[in-house]
This record gives sequence, C-alpha cells and structure tokens, in this order.
Amino acid sequence: MVAEESLSLPTSGRALLVEKLLASLAGDANPAVERAHLDDVRERRAAVRSGKSTLVEGTEALRIARAAVRK
Repeated sequence: MVAEESLSLPTSGRALLVEKLLASLAGDANPAVERAHLDDVRERRAAVRSGKSTLVEGTEALRIARAAVRK
C-alpha cells in the first residue's frame, strides 16, 4: 500500500513527499509565496534543531496566545 511504503521512507524522503503532495493541492499558488513559506519553515526547523527555539504543545500555545490577547 502507498501509505505503508511512504511511512517506511527516511525522514527527508517523507518531508519531500509531503511538500510535493501539498504542492499538488495548492493549485495556482504564487511560486514566490510558496518559496518564502518553505524557507520560513526550514529556518524554524533549523532553529529548533539548534536549540535556538523550543517547541510548545498546542494547548500551551493557545493558553499563552489567549493570555496575551486579554492584556
């Protein structure tokens, strides 16, 4: 099955596959915007991997955002 084969790919292969699948759904997206978004995602991933940034659980992120809006 395609899903099982895809899940057996290395991380970089799965990431490339996801990018291609998302691109196929995007339709007539602006290539410059798509490139800028992808560059941003890669920068954020590098920041997390290097320890410059940390990940926050979704519920915690929402709590922080809601608290900031209330101020």
